[in-house]
Amino acid sequence: MGNDMAKTSSAVCVFCGSRFGKDPAYRDSAEALGRGLAEAGFQLVYGAGDVGIMGAVANATQAAGGETFGVIPVHLMKREVGKRDLTAFVVTETMHERKKVMFMNADAIVTLPGGAGSLDELFEVMTWRQLGLHEKPIYLLNINGYWDKLIALIDHMVAEGFAEPSFREFLQVIVDVPTLMARLRADLS
Repeated sequence: MGNDMAKTSSAVCVFCGSRFGKDPAYRDSAEALGRGLAEAGFQLVYGAGDVGIMGAVANATQAAGGETFGVIPVHLMKREVGKRDLTAFVVTETMHERKKVMFMNADAIVTLPGGAGSLDELFEVMTWRQLGLHEKPIYLLNINGYWDKLIALIDHMVAEGFAEPSFREFLQVIVDVPTLMARLRADLS
């Protein structure tokens, strides 16, 4: 599924915040996801930072014995505290290269709560899917309704004729980590 590098198991790309956010459930969910990925034998592919829920998901994956593949642009090494103790650590020149390498090394995409960067990453992979460039599953982890307004906006785009109904269908909205892990196991087996 669009992966040029040999790997032994499926890989899940996680887009998420470099901050913790206000609700402790965001961090708890990131940690639960990291543990779940490791326990299921899925490799974590993520932005290689050691801050916010980005760092939480990676640390939890590592603590549970999972493999981690981090990708970070050189200009964010200090800001996001590049996590060098990963299974694989890639430094890119640009943000676009970062997204491409993350995407190319994953079989599925999950977006946790985050900010503008997470939205940019999510919408790029959704646009690529809309254009027929991939068929990878895309999941939105909607912890405590964090993404409700985004989902409403996407529904509004479809209703107003700026996107096909299939655009909304590309996005699988999941409300908790156990449900997400069950879906990942089913879709990646």
